Amino acid sequence: MAHFNTRKLNQTGPNPPRTFRASRLGMAKGQTMAEFAGVSLFFFALLFAIIDYGWAFFAKMNIQQAVDDGGRYASTGQETGSGAPIVFVHEFADDYRGYEGQMRYFGRRYRCVAYNARGYPPSDVPDEPARYAQERARDDIRAVLDALAIDKAHVVGISMGGFAVLHFGLAYPDRALSLAVAGCGYGAEPGKRQQFHDETAKTIALIEGEGMSGAAKTYSQGPSRVQFQNKDPRGSNEFAANLAGHSTQGSALTMRGVQARRPSLWDLVDKMRRLDAPTLVMTGDEDDPCLEPGLLMKRTIPSAALVVFPNTGHALNLEEPDLFNRTLDEFFHQVERGRWPRRDPRAVTGSILGVR
Repeated sequence: MAHFNTRKLNQTGPNPPRTFRASRLGMAKGQTMAEFAGVSLFFFALLFAIIDYGWAFFAKMNIQQAVDDGGRYASTGQETGSGAPIVFVHEFADDYRGYEGQMRYFGRRYRCVAYNARGYPPSDVPDEPARYAQERARDDIRAVLDALAIDKAHVVGISMGGFAVLHFGLAYPDRALSLAVAGCGYGAEPGKRQQFHDETAKTIALIEGEGMSGAAKTYSQGPSRVQFQNKDPRGSNEFAANLAGHSTQGSALTMRGVQARRPSLWDLVDKMRRLDAPTLVMTGDEDDPCLEPGLLMKRTIPSAALVVFPNTGHALNLEEPDLFNRTLDEFFHQVERGRWPRRDPRAVTGSILGVR
């Protein structure tokens, strides 16, 4: 797996390192093979480290130069596989590590990219609050595509990432092979807006007061997270541990600038009606805050399908990785074969039985 900011030298594969005889490498007279091997390994390790650092600097600078929002910003991520590109955009409580199951599954047939959003090390954590916004998250997807010379991609996002993917599709439909919007919509319902703003303010205070190590204990066991904990305690504990290691500053700024200030989906209805990119909306049936928004997107986006995962909460890809992967796989296959449909207008007449 290649990293944006680090490229490891491949020790195996079609061109493994050749084996040399000691005499060709200049073993001194009287020197034992063990002594020679130790010295040789040291110099090879030093050489690899220098090359590795050079690739890291070069790759990161490519991203850094591509993302310009009034100040330089570097995004860091991972890449594996070849073929049609898929870009994975993570949720607030996760990072690119959460997509490991998808990188392994789809990396066999696709070029897979997962990156950390701004505010999530090893990506940069800008200090200025103004550099965190829904528009920034949207444009960061485009910047990653540009930096990796990707013209179009299947773009997949969960929760905060799902919002970013939807906004990306609305703004740059020509850059999307397809859009997968999962676990998207909490706090978007008109009647829930004030509650959402109140809870985001409390979450910011929790993060700033206790740090992410303390806030993670509460956030990782929310009403739509306990399903994951009950199904997979080991996976849930790993998720909580990763969350606890997130940047306190970056998380607070992200919650304040991206989450709390994003527009309601109900404010995007007219734009969604014009969205033509193939779209898959996914939600868990126990992720209550995302059920109505999922229905809204299905009813509004002409090219959208809605999949509801049974007995499932918010983190769909972690909680039900096999179902998540198979659902995406079938979606990509239909899109690439040109078989993804738009909704038949006869299905939206308002009639129940079709008898007038």
